[in-house]
Amino acid sequence: MNEEPGWESDGAGVLRLPSGRLVRGRGLREPMPSGHPPRFGVYLLGSAPPEFGWETRWVRWTDFWLPADPSYAKAVLAEALRRAGDERVEIACGGGRGRTGTALACLAVLDGVPAAEAVAFVRARYHRRAVETPWQRRFVARFPEIRAD
Repeated sequence: MNEEPGWESDGAGVLRLPSGRLVRGRGLREPMPSGHPPRFGVYLLGSAPPEFGWETRWVRWTDFWLPADPSYAKAVLAEALRRAGDERVEIACGGGRGRTGTALACLAVLDGVPAAEAVAFVRARYHRRAVETPWQRRFVARFPEIRAD
């Protein structure tokens, strides 16, 4: 059991999922929020992220598009959801809205939010412009159909 404190529920970019798990979304182009660093990070980028000093997973995902390997993305997000039960987990891309919002909406689906409601859930609780493109919205709607690796 992780003895370290989790995210503050009112912290920058922190999203409370229906299960009560807290996950932080952020844009890597923004300064690192103050407080504790994550214990696990999922980075949604077109090229490999730098070394952060904590355990990470890289999902190849070009800006404004969709993950190159949707099955791998689903497996990584399922791992992130499990780990968010007792670890500080962050999901991040360059700006913190499109890819990060899409991944957070997919986490919400994994945590019980109906796929048809997940984008609105994340926009209301994380960022009003999360999930930027029509194809990202369709990806969330079809997320339950994707088989994880």
